[in-house]
Amino acid sequence: MTDDIAGILKNALAEDLGEAGDITSLAIFDADDCGEAIIRSKQSGVLSGASLIAPVFELVDSYLSAAAATEPSAKTEIYCRDGDKLEPGTVICRVRGPVRSILSGERTILNLLQRLSGIATATFRMAEALKGVDTRLLDTRKTTPGLRSLEKAAVRHGGGENHRFGLYDMILIKDTHVKRAGGIKPALEKALAWRGGKDTPHIEIEVQSVEEFCEALLMEPNRIMLDNMSIGEIELCVDGRNASGKNVLLEASGGISLATLPAIAATGVDFISSGAITHSAPALDIHLVMV
Repeated sequence: MTDDIAGILKNALAEDLGEAGDITSLAIFDADDCGEAIIRSKQSGVLSGASLIAPVFELVDSYLSAAAATEPSAKTEIYCRDGDKLEPGTVICRVRGPVRSILSGERTILNLLQRLSGIATATFRMAEALKGVDTRLLDTRKTTPGLRSLEKAAVRHGGGENHRFGLYDMILIKDTHVKRAGGIKPALEKALAWRGGKDTPHIEIEVQSVEEFCEALLMEPNRIMLDNMSIGEIELCVDGRNASGKNVLLEASGGISLATLPAIAATGVDFISSGAITHSAPALDIHLVMV
C-alpha cells in the first residue's frame, strides 16, 4: 500500500471514528465478542476497491488496539479481484474477528467499494461500446478531491485509460488559456517555447471550431481536443488531420454518453474523454451482513 493510499484510508476512518470510536459497538459488544460477516454485491457491475478491504480492517484494528489497550484482529478472505465482474449475490470477501472491528470499518469500506465500483462499472459500459474500434476511452480530472488516485484506478479496472493525473504532468491549453493568451496561435507559441526543444511534457490544446482546429494543426501539438463539436465537424477535423500527414492525436470531448459513443468513434478520433465516468457514476449497491 502506497503512502497516499494509506493516508486516504486513515483520513476516511478518522472522519467516521473520531476520537471516541464507534460508541454504539463499544456500548453493546465486548472486546472479545467475535463474529463473521460477508461483503457482497446486490447489483451487476465491475469491482474496484477490493485491494483496500484488508488495509481498512488492519487500520481499524490498530485504532481499537491503541484506544482499548487490547489487540483485536479482523481477518479477511478476499474472493474477488479489482476488475472482476459482479452479479447480484456475489460474495466479495469474508471478515472474521471482533464484532467491534467489523462494524467500525463497515461504512468506510462500503463507501469506498460502492463509489469505486460505480466508476468501474460506468467505465466498463462505455469501454464495451468501443469494442472493435481503435478509439480509446479516457477519464478527466473531474474526480472527488482527495480520491483521484483511487478513482483513476477504478477507471482502469473498468477498461478505460487515464488522461493526465494533474496540472503537473501535461500541458493542456483550455479555452480559458486561449482567451487570455489572445488566441490559439499565441497560446501554442508560448507553450512550445516554454517546453523548448524537448519532447515532453506533451502539449494538448482544446479547440471549439473547425477553424480553430486548422490553426492548431499547423503548429503540430501532440494532441488536439475537439470540444463539444458535432459529428460533422469532428469528421472534418479527422479528415484534415489525415490529409495533412501530421502526427497529431485527436480527442473528442464534451457531452459524451453511451448513446453518442459509437457515432463519435466512427469518425476515427484517437480518444474520447468523459468526465461523467467519474463525476456522475452511480454507486454500485454493495453491502455487509453479519452471518
